[in-house]
Formats: sequence, C-alpha cells, structure tokens
Amino acid sequence: MTTRYGFTKMNINEFKTYFQALRIGRLITRLQQHHTYIPSYAHFNGTNHFELQKSMREEHVNRNGWRDIGQHFTIFPDGSIVTGRDLEFSPACIYGNNEGSICIENLGYFDTGYDVMTHTQRDTIIEVTAAICKKLNLPINTDAIVYHHWFRLDNGRRNNGAGGNKSCPGTDFFGGNKVADCEQNFLPLVNAILTNHNPVTDDSNIQKYVIVTADYLNVRESFSASSKLATDRAPVQMGSILRVYAENDGWLKISNSQNHWVSGRYTEEVKRYIVNTTTLNVRSGPGANYPKIGQIYKNEQVFIIHEEGSWAKIAMDNRWVSNKYLDGF
Repeated sequence: MTTRYGFTKMNINEFKTYFQALRIGRLITRLQQHHTYIPSYAHFNGTNHFELQKSMREEHVNRNGWRDIGQHFTIFPDGSIVTGRDLEFSPACIYGNNEGSICIENLGYFDTGYDVMTHTQRDTIIEVTAAICKKLNLPINTDAIVYHHWFRLDNGRRNNGAGGNKSCPGTDFFGGNKVADCEQNFLPLVNAILTNHNPVTDDSNIQKYVIVTADYLNVRESFSASSKLATDRAPVQMGSILRVYAENDGWLKISNSQNHWVSGRYTEEVKRYIVNTTTLNVRSGPGANYPKIGQIYKNEQVFIIHEEGSWAKIAMDNRWVSNKYLDGF
C-alpha cells in the first residue's frame, strides 16, 4: 500500500484486509457502479494512478463545487484500487440517490466501441464488489447494487434507463448497462465469489436508529466529551443514519463490538421501514400536490424522521413519501 495526495493505492488482497478492518458509522445499504469516461484508458500509463485521482478531485471540487472527490474508490486497468472520499460521507455520484451509498468509479470508457476492459480490472471489480457486500451484509441484487444508467440525470428518478440517462457504467460494462444485463452478467460473478452469503442482519442488539443533525459528529472512546476521539473512525456527517446499541447519560454507543460513542444531543431518533409497493414516489412535501422528485422501490429501506398525517419525511432535506406504502420493523 502506498499513499500520496491523501489517497491510498492497494491491490485486491490489501483492499480486502483494509476494508474488513474498517469501522463505518453511517448505515450503508447500496453500492453504486460507474465508469469514469474521462479519464479513460488513453490517459492511464500504468504509473499515474495518484495523478489521475488528484485530477478527478480537482475537477469535482473546482468545477462541480463538491466538498471532495465524488467517489469512495477508483479501480484502475491494472487492478489497483485507490481510495477517494471519506467513507463517512455520502458520495456525489447519482443525483438525489447518494444517501446510504458507496460509490465505485471504474477507470475507463466502457461504452461499446471504446475501452475494452482488462481481465485484471474485471476480476478486481467483481472481488471488490463481493468484499463490500460481504462486510456490509448487502444482498446481491439490483436494489443493493446499482448502475448510474438506471437513474435520470435531471431529477434522479430511477427509470432503469428508459430515457434521460447517462450510459454509465457503459453499454459494454459486463455485457451491458441494463438491469437485465446486471442480473445476467454481473451479479452471478459476484455471487460465485461469496460462499454461503446470507445477508440477514441480526437486529437483536440494536436499541434504535438515529439521524445525525450536526454538520459533523465526533466519535469518542467513551460516553464523555472529555474522552479521547476514536482513532479508527472518522466523524459522521449530517444526515447519516446510525445504529444505537447502548445509551449512557445522553451518549449513544454506535458499535456492537467497539467502544464508539457519540453525543445524543446532536441526533434525532428515526424509525426503520420497508417499501411494500413496486414503485413509491418521493415528493418535495407532505402531499400528492407536491412535485415528484424521485422514486424508491419495493423492499428498499427508509427511515422516517417526521410524519404529517399520512406522509413521512425520509431525509433531512424535503423528501416525503406516503406512509401507507411502508411496513414497519
């Protein structure tokens, strides 16, 4: 593993060890797959991983106005994996659909007729996806593993590529960028790596869920403002959903295995629900008269922050759904 410009480069074996040891505060329920388009294979010379990652960060910060590089990881043609955005922060990769996600950018332009993915990069993409799903207990399906192509560019609604979409991660990404392509060509390869992967979460030790209301919330080694900051976990950001395993004098323990605590003063309790209808519209306010700003799908999890009548607020910004299409846990 080598580090430069604040990024770390590793091979797949190093990545597996690194990711398995990670402590991530925010709840993650989705993995995004992308291609970079630019830079493409023509820009990669075999040694300039850090320079290309740095140039993407500069583009995202200076041109797009984002706080950091958009993606959490970039996978290169030689199979190297380079870290990006802090995992405690949502990515900036799919408009309106970044909460609870990890973003992978695969370096290259994978539309038909352009870059032909190397076998090494192909194998690394599969193995990285499997390692993330195993660690985070994500199911291997097209609700948990998504392509950018399935979401409209203008409003972020999922339409599975019906119109107004990028081709990302490419029309030739593992045989295509449609939902059926993913199900037939990509997901079986991920499944083949995982043995007895049964993504059923044991919630028996979770007392409740909360959402972070401060810009940043420090994680400490004990339930006191004078205790040391946790060295293996970054602060969590506003809007992150946290699992709570214990409470003590206004402090919340957010790890089942580690002494990681946050001040409950900067959180609000939320309730977890699952979507029980095929497609559920997300609106900008608590009523059918408000504009549609997105969609969520059957079996997706949502967390209710506030309710007004038959409408439920599911994010810190104004994102509302009808609660009659939600089943509680």
